Amino acid sequence: MKNRIRTSLLLLLLWLPTLRAQQCLIPMDFVQTDHLKAYGVAFWALEHGVDVEWLLNYRSGSFLMPVFPGLEAECRIRGVQYELVGPAEVNSIYATIESENMDRVLLEKAPKIAIYTPPNKQPWDDAVTLALAYAEVPYDKIYDEEVLGDKLSEYDWLHLHHEDFTGQYGKFYGAFRNAPWYIEEVRLNEAMAAKLGFPNVSELKKAVARTIKQYVDDGGFLFAMCSATDALDIALAAEGVDIVASPYDGDPPQPDFQQRLDFSKTLAFQNFKLYPDPNLYEFSDIDIPPSFAPRIRDPEVDYFTLFQFSAKYDPVPTMLTQNHVNVVKGFMGQTTMFNRKKLKPSIVIMGEVEGTDEVRYIHGNSGKGTFTFYGGHDPEDYTHAVGDPPTQLELHKNSPGYRLILNNILFPAAKKKKLKT
Repeated sequence: MKNRIRTSLLLLLLWLPTLRAQQCLIPMDFVQTDHLKAYGVAFWALEHGVDVEWLLNYRSGSFLMPVFPGLEAECRIRGVQYELVGPAEVNSIYATIESENMDRVLLEKAPKIAIYTPPNKQPWDDAVTLALAYAEVPYDKIYDEEVLGDKLSEYDWLHLHHEDFTGQYGKFYGAFRNAPWYIEEVRLNEAMAAKLGFPNVSELKKAVARTIKQYVDDGGFLFAMCSATDALDIALAAEGVDIVASPYDGDPPQPDFQQRLDFSKTLAFQNFKLYPDPNLYEFSDIDIPPSFAPRIRDPEVDYFTLFQFSAKYDPVPTMLTQNHVNVVKGFMGQTTMFNRKKLKPSIVIMGEVEGTDEVRYIHGNSGKGTFTFYGGHDPEDYTHAVGDPPTQLELHKNSPGYRLILNNILFPAAKKKKLKT
C-alpha cells in the first residue's frame, strides 16, 4: 500500500510540471465551434487574473493562455473549441507569427463596460447588448443622468445604443408619432431634460454628446453602431445651434443652421448636410444610401470587404478586424453605411463596399482615446424593422458580423506596445 502511494505521488510530481507548461489555444478559424462565446472565455480568463495572448492573424485571431483550474471545463460548458499545446508547439506558433504578417498582443485586464441605453424598453434590440449577453460578458447600463453625473470615468469601454443625440427621437415622428412607445419616449426624455435643467431634449442630448466626446479625449474607448454614429457627430457640430423642427422643441430651426455647424468639434465626419424635415427618416447625407431611398440590392449578394492591415505595424486596426473571413455579409440600419466623402482625412477605413463610396467600419483617435463606428443595426437580421423579435445568436454562433463587435471589447485590454519605426 505504501509503495502504491509513493508511486502515485511520484507520478503526480512528474505530471505537474507538464501541466504547468501546457497552454490553451482557442482557435478562431473555421474549426471553432462558437466564435462568439470564445471571446467570452478570453474575457472570463482576464477576470480571473490570467493574461491572454491575442495572436493577430494567426488562425484568424486565436487566443493563447496558460491552463488554469476550471478553464477546460468552462470551454466545454460554453461549447468553445480549444487545444492543449506544449512548449514545443507554442514555440512553433511564435516562430510562425514572427515570420509572417502576424503579431502577439498581450491582454492584461478585463475592461469595465458600460452600455448607453434608456431604462425603458424600446421596440428594437441592440446588437452589442445581444452579443455581450450571449458571450457572457458583464456590463452596466447607464443613461443621461449617469453620463452627466461623471459616471463615465468609471468605465474603460462605452457602447452607444441605437440612439439619437440630436433630440429628434430617431426621426420616427413621421411614421410613429402616435405609437404608445414613441409617446412614452417623448414623455420620459422631456422629464429628464427638465430634471437636469435643460430647456429641451435637444440641448440635453447635445450636452450628453459633448460629455461622451470628453470621455474619449480623456482616454476612453468608444464604440457605436447605426444611428448613434452620425447622430453623435451632428450633435457635436451643432453646439449652440438650433437644428431641430418645431415638433421637437416648439420652434423651427435657425435659418442659417447649416452654415453655423462647426465640423472641428466632430469625431469622424465633416461637411455633411442636415435634413431637418421631421417627416423625413434621415438625419443627414452621412448615411449612404439614405434611409428614405434604400438601396435596392439582393441581401444574398450584399457584402462588404475588410481591409487587411500589417499586424506588426498597424496592430490596432488589425485587432479590430480579426475574423475568419475577409468578406462579411451586409445588413441595413437607420445609418447603414458612411459616405466616404464625408469622412475626415484622419479616419481609418476598416471595411467598405469596394468600388463605391459606401464605408461600413471605421476607426479614429481623439485626444488620448479612440472611437470605432460600425454602420447598420443587426449583422444577422438584414432589415430588422421596428417591433421585430431579437436575433437568436444561438443560431449564429460563428457570425463574422458579430465578431467585429466583440473584437472591440477586448481592444481596451491590450497592453500598449511601442510603435515600430
